[in-house]
Amino acid sequence: MIKENNQSKDYKKVRMNGALSNLKILDFSTLLPGPYASLVFADMGAQVIKISSSSRPDIVADYPPFVDGTDLSANQAWLGRNKKNLFLNLKNPKAIDIVKELIMEYDIILEQFRPGVMDKLGLGYEKLKKINPNLIYCSLTGYGQTGPLSQNAGHDINYLARSGNMAHAGKADIGPVLTNMQIADVCAGSMNSVVGILAAVNYRNMTGEGQYIDISMYDGLIPFNAMDGAGFLVSGEEPKREKQRLNGGCIYDFYQTKDGEYLSVGCLEPQFWREFCILIDREEYIEGSVCPEEIDNVKEDIRNVIKNKTKDEWMEIFSGRDVCVEPVLSLKEALIEDEHVKKREMVVDVKSSQNEDINIKQMGNPIKLSKCPYNYEKSGYPLGYHTKEIITSMGYSSEEFEEMNKEGVF
Repeated sequence: MIKENNQSKDYKKVRMNGALSNLKILDFSTLLPGPYASLVFADMGAQVIKISSSSRPDIVADYPPFVDGTDLSANQAWLGRNKKNLFLNLKNPKAIDIVKELIMEYDIILEQFRPGVMDKLGLGYEKLKKINPNLIYCSLTGYGQTGPLSQNAGHDINYLARSGNMAHAGKADIGPVLTNMQIADVCAGSMNSVVGILAAVNYRNMTGEGQYIDISMYDGLIPFNAMDGAGFLVSGEEPKREKQRLNGGCIYDFYQTKDGEYLSVGCLEPQFWREFCILIDREEYIEGSVCPEEIDNVKEDIRNVIKNKTKDEWMEIFSGRDVCVEPVLSLKEALIEDEHVKKREMVVDVKSSQNEDINIKQMGNPIKLSKCPYNYEKSGYPLGYHTKEIITSMGYSSEEFEEMNKEGVF
């Protein structure tokens, strides 16, 4: 019999606990960008303590609906998954001392205050790195730590507007159109924070040094101008709404069906375009390509063709064919009924942190690791739930905890 060595035991432990189980993070963020970033870490095994204010509401964590049988909002149950929650009043000196103790073990900080706020609280990077030089400190803000906009308040719509993206998005006759997606928050803010922190962790593994990370949601949207942005920087020619290849200036677009539903048509490449034209009985358009000279006339004709059949009828025609046509699905169709989403485990059942008999359907993690499958252990807990547990685990007695509680530390 071959004996199991210590190294193989370590591998098994990592696989069981998660690829990032060696990371410990203090999350000072609120709303969506920071909490989703720390959720990505928590799902992959990182130990995350979410630090919140007991007196300041979080409009995302408190946003309805609430999960039946619990006092958790759907958002908090999701964004708080696999995390612990600690209340601290950061205006109290003893709370600052607690943070300074925690960073000796939880040596990655994610914060989402406006520039300078953490410095005023005595928790800025320059001060904390003197206590722990290995500290990795990520500041996630709207406009970054420098520049004339750094102190401006903002939300997703504002960053999209200023970044240039909305100048060539939407419809020519009505202008920009809201997407109901938090593009700046999640795509630019959350995911760039994850990448930045992991890059800093790798650097620390190589050098032993921590560092400061400045993530701006606005910065993150600049590359979203993508091909039209790259073209503009070379040619100086401004892209216009419904005049570019990907914003409605060719056949690539949405088309309404007979039953009031919509199809997305993305057949850009010649082989996909050819198949599409054959299937809609418009072979005469094949040579003109997806961007024909008489685009308005061709597009209007295709709109009329698509309106002759229902969404399901068209999808039966396109099924199994390489045409890059997909239906616009409702949330019920996408998150509950879609077989691909089920197979990819992008909606998962997670046990309620408050009631083992309650399973909560939640969106899963999109990053698939073959060696370390996710352990969606528990839904999020109410904010502040682990305060006493964390404080007493640091060596404070129950009596000391109660005294600090009276003094407004939490």
